[in-house]
Amino acid sequence: MSPTNQPPRQSRADRRPRPTSARRVAFDVLRAVQVDDAYANLLLPTRIRRAGLSARDAAFATELTYGSIRMLGRYDAIVGVASGRRLDNIESDVLDVMRLGVHQLLGMRTPTHAAVSATVELAREVGARRATGFVNAVLRKVAAKTDDEWDALVTEGRSGDALLATRWSHPSWVVAALRDALAAERSRDELAALLAADNVAPRVQLVALPGLATDEDVRTATAGDADDEAEPLGPGTVTQDDDGADDGAGTDDDTGTQPPVRIPEADAGPVSPLGIRGTTGDPARVPGVAAGRLRVQDEGSQLAALALTRSSAVRPGERWLDMCAGPGGKAALLAAEAAQGGATLVANELVPARAGLVRKALSTVADDDTVTVVEGDGRRFGKPGDELFDRILLDAPCTGLGALRRRPEARWRKQPEDVPELAALQSELLDAAVRALAPGGTLAYVTCSPHLAETRGQVDALLERHGDVLEQLDTADVVRSVAARDPQVADGPTAQLWPHRIGTDAMFVALLRRRA
Repeated sequence: MSPTNQPPRQSRADRRPRPTSARRVAFDVLRAVQVDDAYANLLLPTRIRRAGLSARDAAFATELTYGSIRMLGRYDAIVGVASGRRLDNIESDVLDVMRLGVHQLLGMRTPTHAAVSATVELAREVGARRATGFVNAVLRKVAAKTDDEWDALVTEGRSGDALLATRWSHPSWVVAALRDALAAERSRDELAALLAADNVAPRVQLVALPGLATDEDVRTATAGDADDEAEPLGPGTVTQDDDGADDGAGTDDDTGTQPPVRIPEADAGPVSPLGIRGTTGDPARVPGVAAGRLRVQDEGSQLAALALTRSSAVRPGERWLDMCAGPGGKAALLAAEAAQGGATLVANELVPARAGLVRKALSTVADDDTVTVVEGDGRRFGKPGDELFDRILLDAPCTGLGALRRRPEARWRKQPEDVPELAALQSELLDAAVRALAPGGTLAYVTCSPHLAETRGQVDALLERHGDVLEQLDTADVVRSVAARDPQVADGPTAQLWPHRIGTDAMFVALLRRRA
């Protein structure tokens, strides 16, 4: 109260409009990711629907959420410089508010005055009223410098992987792992482009399930619905010209300079023979998607499944196994391919809730005579007396470093010490797959990670253990043969896809055959 016991006059700041629901949705999701280990891709759609956001506001909330999570490491470095404080001395909810504000200033087209004032109001709304002056001061300092100036400040004194980690907002151990994976293909000069691609919001990719999708489904899917979308800008993002060509900025591996980096996008055309690119707006509004004939699925996942199903002609009566089927995307494609070729599929999932998702995914694809969903640990397969399978897909649990575009929180949640534990599980699942593989049968080992310990290292170790019964197929050649256009995989017995080359997740595929 004022000295005269009268309420103070309302300031201009207090008369500013409340922050949009889109910003509050983004804040709530970011907090849940930070505090509750929530997954943004699962929580955000629910929060958007609950808030009743328009298509435009939903797009704004989506870019604000995902962009802030992707660039969290870089934004934290900027907040630290702009505030002059250690981050652990800033309350966590206030820090999340400022992360959202910095992304609006440096990563979106939001005008400076709107980004600052709305973020200050957001701080007030979420209970951080005492921090509004601090938030205002920090964001104004952020807005006073260009991206290049901030890069110079936050990367000063850094070089090599440490510089790239800060500039492109990846943990240093992830940068090192990606560098090693590219070096295995003698492609180290692509590291900047790969890191840039990880920070680009992926476009929707669909799969047209064989035997179900129609030409009309494909036509209406690409006709699109012209919802407005928030257009990202700034470091780690790409702007798109009217002709669909992308102009991006990358970082030289050692100096931090920014040579041009091209990121493949929708207009490059699908790389999967069943893929659809160019869908805009909410894919759930596409008739073919609503009916289950089209599915949202990254084309890298499509190629991984098709490498197995089309590596050789399908003989009627074949038995197939998807060892780790949840949540069911690849299983649906396998089921459609099985139905076309007269094969049957067993889809296995350990977690009951995910097994439910598999059943839902398969419910409109094939009948019970074609597909069976079972629950249990995939390592149980191949015991004496168990049935054997002609084709096995092992889409193994992994670090997910190949899908950082879609699951941005994974880069901050995963730790290098997670790799040995996952690698041990992958090895045990591979051993079970070999035991369950019929003579002459084909195994596809797939990970959504390019980490060498989860990819080539696993295959080499598997052949050391089972080289007497296994032979490697030329997976790169198979992937090229099934792709709709050049998948740009390196020559060799395995195939590693890359987002900066073909616009898919960084899927790894290795095909192995049990000797007859």
